[in-house]
Amino acid sequence: MAQSSLRRKIFKGFLWLCLLVIVSALGAGYYFVKPIIDNLPDVHTLQNAEHQIPLKIYSHDKLLIARFGEKKRTLIKFDEIPPQLINAFLAAEDDRFYEHPGVDYQGLLRAALQLITTGKKSQGGSTITMQVTRNFLLSSEKTFTRKIKEIFLAFKIEAAFSKREILELYLNKIYFGQHSYGINAAAETYFGKPLHDLNLAEFALLAGLPKAPSLYNPTTDPDRAMQRRNYVLKRMLELKHITTEEYDNAMQTVITPPKSLEPEDPIELEAPYIAEMARQTVVEKYGEEAAYSQGLTVYTTITKLMQTNATKALRLTLHQYDQRHGYRIPAKQANYSQDLTQYQAIGDTYPAQIKAYSASAITAVTQDQGTITIPWDNIKWASRIKSASTAAIAKILNINDIIRIRKLPSGNWALCQVPLVEGAFVALNPKTGAIIALEGGFDFYNSKYNRATQSKRQPGSGFKPIIYTTALENGFTPSSMVMDSPVVINDPTLKNGWRPENFGHRFYGPTSLRDGLKKSRNIVSVKLLMATGIKKAAATAMRFGFDSEDIPRSYSMALGSGQASPLQMARMYSVFANDGAIVKPYFIERIVAHDGKVLFEAKPSKPKYILTPAVSYMMNSMLRDVVQSGTATRAKSLGRSDIAGKTGTTNDGKDVWFNGYTDSIAATAWLGFDNPTPLGNNETGGDAALPMWMSFMREALKGTPQKALVVPKGGLPKGTFESFKPIKTGQERIKTSGKEGIWEFFDRQSNPVKGAPKTADKPKPAKEMKQKIENLF
Repeated sequence: MAQSSLRRKIFKGFLWLCLLVIVSALGAGYYFVKPIIDNLPDVHTLQNAEHQIPLKIYSHDKLLIARFGEKKRTLIKFDEIPPQLINAFLAAEDDRFYEHPGVDYQGLLRAALQLITTGKKSQGGSTITMQVTRNFLLSSEKTFTRKIKEIFLAFKIEAAFSKREILELYLNKIYFGQHSYGINAAAETYFGKPLHDLNLAEFALLAGLPKAPSLYNPTTDPDRAMQRRNYVLKRMLELKHITTEEYDNAMQTVITPPKSLEPEDPIELEAPYIAEMARQTVVEKYGEEAAYSQGLTVYTTITKLMQTNATKALRLTLHQYDQRHGYRIPAKQANYSQDLTQYQAIGDTYPAQIKAYSASAITAVTQDQGTITIPWDNIKWASRIKSASTAAIAKILNINDIIRIRKLPSGNWALCQVPLVEGAFVALNPKTGAIIALEGGFDFYNSKYNRATQSKRQPGSGFKPIIYTTALENGFTPSSMVMDSPVVINDPTLKNGWRPENFGHRFYGPTSLRDGLKKSRNIVSVKLLMATGIKKAAATAMRFGFDSEDIPRSYSMALGSGQASPLQMARMYSVFANDGAIVKPYFIERIVAHDGKVLFEAKPSKPKYILTPAVSYMMNSMLRDVVQSGTATRAKSLGRSDIAGKTGTTNDGKDVWFNGYTDSIAATAWLGFDNPTPLGNNETGGDAALPMWMSFMREALKGTPQKALVVPKGGLPKGTFESFKPIKTGQERIKTSGKEGIWEFFDRQSNPVKGAPKTADKPKPAKEMKQKIENLF
């Protein structure tokens, strides 16, 4: 009796203890779980879930230039998804999706039981709804707390969204490997075709990927991919999603993914410098995270025709300069290797290895072009021996040498090298400011430095139109005379003062402004600046868009000793092309959100007239003469009379330019070394930079009608078209008005000054000539 009573007490005590443990566990669980539940993310944010779609940059003619952001994604609506593809995913990932409330108790119990008995995780513990919570709402940490959050969030998602909406989120979000997110992107990546063109076997392969994308990648491990595909097909048969016949046919289907997995949208236009400019702008405007993940699309102002021509023109010009300065023998280069695989394409040059040569050609192998032949005519530039022979080739090249080759327009291969010199080119629409082509260097991937916008170099004689414009605004005309004679300017930093000289170290006597500009006479430019004043000339430069800090406040300004980027120079010359109106350059037309909403649209600035019609006409007239009979006569070969511009060569020969325009295009070409050093003898703007500009314009202006200059309604100053003839009188010494202690000598003998103009429109009396010269100062 006593023992029975004792057992009852013990049992009763045990029950109370169990109850206490359960209540304590529930209490502890409540206090543990409550903070987790209270801090769960709002599931309604899934309605606006970001899909991390890359930034895409397009040309004006809607060609893809660049993609930024690794994740490739193309969204798709639920109704557009093939039903059998949905069945394949349900069979592979969650066959009770339409039955459970977000958490599959059966699957969890199976997973827990296997974990306890074997210590291994098994399939079935995570539903599609729980996977959505991981992808959209939770971090990637693997903790018990996160699993609890997954479960509760799954319940909340199921209460807030339909099964169709959950599946649509999942199939657009899940990762398939190869940087592809969502079934649409995966179809293009792995099979190179749209989702609706896939067959049952391909559906099954895609459905098998999310479990382990790298493990079941059909390109890197086709055997495992097929095993996983077959498992999915078997599950579809077991769940009666497919018939036995469909299963057998699918099992026999051979899947051959592309050899190289390309993006769903390949690059269609190479314009990396402009693409990088667009990327930087978007990041500055919207932030890095938004820029790379919200599917923004940027449309730029460049076109395929113009950009392709700019790239070809720049590379051709740099090759031409490089060939003029000799071949750098490969074996003497640093870090030289004869392993062809160690080299890559740079610009339009490709590595190749010499396998044989004869007196007339070289035979070489390339990485992807096979065996090629280079004829002697495309080699001889590198040799001092100009006649074809094996000895001539052996002087510069050996068997197994790694050389550089490029393909000529004719289709033949040519020996070349990666140019050490660099260049930049920019062209814009002078009416709107839209940049229609921009090239910042020989190869963006070899050097990302954008010389078209970031590099500020001395513009040299290309700056002289600023000086001439200032002079025309202060009473001078194209026929006003300036004495091209020695001049000394006091300079505290120089013992004997500054003595500017013309190119060629000659002086030309009385020279009209028209001749001074078209022949680029330095002395004329300096004396014009002295006559008008540094302050006025600097103000003119700033009207043309130059920064104040880039303009020197000294007489060297007359020779372009300041600094400017090629884009700034193109903008300067666009003023002359636009009848004296300045515009602001721009390169982004619009930015569009993934939903089609236009976030930004360029509004070209209204033209602001900074020149009078008369001054604009006179400058255009003189700048056209630069082409017709000045330093840019080479451009006459384009066969047009409406081309105008100015060559630019710095005094030390470190920078050469050509800035030119028609009424429809203003463009600047620059050439120089990144580490400024002289370019060499006879490398002037007309010889080295003008060919780049011409090569571009030859194609860009095809079909564009010429436009004649029209005299403005208000008329022109007297003397706009006049020039003067030297007068044969005695020698005179004319003292200036004392500015900077300058003296000039005007020899009016029968042959007054060697090189002075010998013809003129109208001879002037000596008294009037003297007055013209005195008025200059």
